[in-house]
Amino acid sequence: MTHASNAQDSRAALSGDGRAALGEEGRAAFGEDGQVALRKDGMPDWLDPVVRAAETVEPLQLSRFLPPKDGAGRQSAVLILFGEGDRGPELLLMERAGSLRSHAGQPSFPGGALDPEDGDPGADGPLRAALREAEEETGLDPSGVQLFGVLPKLYIPVSEFVVTPVLGWWRRPTPVGVVDPNETARVFTVPVADLTDPANRATTVHPSGHRGPAFLVESALVWGFTAGVIDRLLHYAGWERPWDRDKQVPLDWRA
Repeated sequence: MTHASNAQDSRAALSGDGRAALGEEGRAAFGEDGQVALRKDGMPDWLDPVVRAAETVEPLQLSRFLPPKDGAGRQSAVLILFGEGDRGPELLLMERAGSLRSHAGQPSFPGGALDPEDGDPGADGPLRAALREAEEETGLDPSGVQLFGVLPKLYIPVSEFVVTPVLGWWRRPTPVGVVDPNETARVFTVPVADLTDPANRATTVHPSGHRGPAFLVESALVWGFTAGVIDRLLHYAGWERPWDRDKQVPLDWRA
């Protein structure tokens, strides 16, 4: 895989001037006023259950970890990007570099904290942040992405991130790969068929005692926040298949 562009290009593309330079074909993420827009037109029928789930799911149906009521926490966003590959629907994931201070070595959605240039956290700031971070981490071209939904804000206590999960359709796929090895170890896609395969599902038990869903896919153990969101999306989209919840996988499963 090769990356398509760099962080500087990302900031330009997400500005008003950058939007004007994208051309008609590449404005999937942007509204006429230059704001990052949510659109549901022209998407494949198989995404309909995900659209419905995003419109109806309640915060506590996704996680018991919700943002502090006092407004504490660092605003951030992740991009949950659905594409279509050789084996049908798939999700874009990345593996974080092992040297990072938080969530080192974990597979995750592209994403990160909001920057001032992303704008209002209560408006389209999380949408801009999700696209910007995805390009900075994976080389994704944001002009090929159609954002179609936002899930309720969730909370990651260990890093104190208040996370907005942003849903996207990879309308015009572009090459992706590691942009900065200090941030990203690898970038990969996972077929939804593998995520729903009961043979690839398990439960992890954290040293703290917390139990959570996990996926053994693409030579990776997807667990924690990312696995929790995927698990709930599969469930509320009606894609989940019965699996053995008593099957446990240790976090050091490669040992």
